This record gives sequence, C-alpha cells and structure tokens, in this order.
Amino acid sequence: MTPLDGFDVPGGFLWGASTSAHQTEGNNTTSDWWALEQEPESFVKEPSRDAADSFHRWEEDMDLLAAAGFTDYRFSIEWARIEPVDGQFSLAALAHYRAMIDGALARGLRPLITLHHFTTPAWFARQGGWGAPGAVDRYLRYAEAVAPILRDGVERVCTINEPNVVSVFDRLLNEGVSVFEGGIPEPDEVIANALIEAHGRAGVLLREQVPGLQIGWCVAVIDVQAAPDAHAQAEQWVRSRLDPFLNAARDDDWIGVQTYTRIRIGNREGEPVRLRAEGGAARTLTGWEYYPSALGGAVRFTAARTGLPVIVTENGIATDDDAQRIAYTSDALRSLQEAMADGVDVRGYFHWSLLDNYEWGDYAPTYGLVAVDPTTFARTPKPSLAWLGGLARSA
Repeated sequence: MTPLDGFDVPGGFLWGASTSAHQTEGNNTTSDWWALEQEPESFVKEPSRDAADSFHRWEEDMDLLAAAGFTDYRFSIEWARIEPVDGQFSLAALAHYRAMIDGALARGLRPLITLHHFTTPAWFARQGGWGAPGAVDRYLRYAEAVAPILRDGVERVCTINEPNVVSVFDRLLNEGVSVFEGGIPEPDEVIANALIEAHGRAGVLLREQVPGLQIGWCVAVIDVQAAPDAHAQAEQWVRSRLDPFLNAARDDDWIGVQTYTRIRIGNREGEPVRLRAEGGAARTLTGWEYYPSALGGAVRFTAARTGLPVIVTENGIATDDDAQRIAYTSDALRSLQEAMADGVDVRGYFHWSLLDNYEWGDYAPTYGLVAVDPTTFARTPKPSLAWLGGLARSA
C-alpha cells in the first residue's frame, strides 16, 4: 500500500517517539542488566557499553524530534542512577533528569515519563528483585524521591513498562529469549502481584505528591488471533498473560499499548502457539511476522477490556530497510485510524524507537527513526523521521 497521506486525530493528540534509559544512555554500570551483560554464560550477545551516548547527547535527540514536527517524547528515568546504592539517592542524577524534562518542554515536547523500563539497581536484584519481601516498598521509596522533579510540566507518568514481560524475566534469564517464541510466557505469580501492588501504590503516592498527574502503565499487548474453534484456548491465553495487568489499570487515567505483531493460537491439542513467522511469511529482524494491522487489533482489545483511553506507547518494526519502516507504520496507523473511527478512544501514538539502540542483548534489530554511528555516535535521520513528523505536523 502507499504511504499514509494523512491521519485525522482529535485535538491534543500525542505524536511522539519513545526511548528507554538503558537502551540509549550508555554506561548504566550500577544496573542489573549491566551486571548481566558482563556474565560470560549470559544469553546476551553483546554488552550495551556506551549505547547511543544519550546521557550526554539527549539535547541533540530532542532537537531532531522537535524539528521533525513531533509534539511528544516518551523517555525513562533510570532507577539505578537515581539510587545506585541501597538508600542513597543521587541529587546529580535527579537534576539531570529534571534538566531533560525542562529541555523537552523548551522544545515544545510534552514529556511522558517512564519510571521503570526493565532495569533495576544491581543491589535490588541481589536482594531478590521483585520477588523479594519489601520490593514494593523499595520501589515506592524511589518513586517518592523522583516525585519532586515531576512537578511543573509533566502531565503523564508510566509507572512500569511491560509488567507482563517483567514478570517472566526469571524465565528469560534461565532459558534465554527463545521462551518468547510462543508469545509471552505465563507470569510468575509472586512477581506479578508485586508489580501490580507497586503500580497501584505508586499511583496513589504520585497523585498526592503531584496533583493532576495522569497515571498509567504500558502493557505488551500482542494481537491475539484464534484459529476456528480455538476461541476458548485464546481466551485462556489472554486471561493468564494479559488480564491481570489490564485489570490492574482499571482505576488509571490511561492505558499504554505496546504491540509489534500478532500471535496465532491453534485449535488442536498440543498445537503450539506461534509468534515467530513461519513458511513464506514476511519476517522482521527479530523473526516476528510482518503484520502491521496488529496495532488496530491490540488497541481494540485493550479498550474493550479496560474501558480506558488508550495511548500507543510503542509500535514499530525491526528492519534495516527504511522504506519498509514507512510502509509498516503506514499500515499500522491505518488500522489505528479504523479503530478510532469505530469509537475507540485513542489519545496518542509513540513510535518505537527514536534511535537505533540496544535491544536487550545486541544492536542488530534496528527500530529507529534515526541511525546512530556506533563509534562516533553521530545521528543520521532516516526518511521515516521526516515522514512521520510530517504527519504529526499536519494533524
């Protein structure tokens, strides 16, 4: 199909791109993922090292986003930098992230702040992570330390990124990324309950500390499609992997949807759930099926399940062909607009990612609207940046 020519959106629609701290900043040396990357027996193919050096180059990143026509930027605050030692908070790190918030606002970019994007301080992991007694209280202590820098200009906060993925990290670390070939594994109940409690309590705390702040969290929602007579199996898959986290959002101000492809559930006993593309199906660099209209399906499902306004907080494609990126995103946005025309309340769209960055194990899957030279860190905007920014500018 031809690239999307226009996109009708309501006033105040959030047009942005997303990043995360560990994937872009570099040298996040006090985090659990940095420690994992250094282990010789780890599934990690290569360490993050300097990443895209966005800790020092964030102004350039925001300049590119704003100049292209975007109005919003989703980025994360790194807990391991804020609290590198148990109970010791870095005033310099807090000031750094407040400077980023001010920098975004000065450029006309509304910041959507994520407090936890997969990484935790190494000391938190050594104490047992989210499954340990007192984990929620430690997260709340961090959220309370961050609350003052969220005042004045921050409208929306995501408490935890993809809690349904965080809840299976132990399996990821023990078995490697292959566990995701069948979609998202069933969550660890103890960890899932801790994340749900942390999200709920953080919402209460942050609303008290920052009046008017809109709270949500961002859930990985794969477009679930059932074969004929397999609807019961599909419903069970959803109940165990998505519903606990969507139900926990019912009192929130919005729900973040993050989707890249569909999952197919068969109708024969023992038939595997399939996430990765098979046969002649087109694949992305992650091996996932090229299926842009998953976005519309995931958004419709989430809105029906929660009744909440939806913000697409991640959507994109791992490809080294930017023309394919534009084609994928065009079709994804068509499916989103069709959902909106049918009455789904969608408040924003954030592309993943602004930059080619560290993709939790290696740099090979390139999602960015902007290429980054791994040696000089020079940024080179791709045609997709101007194209998608043009849609934002004309909306």
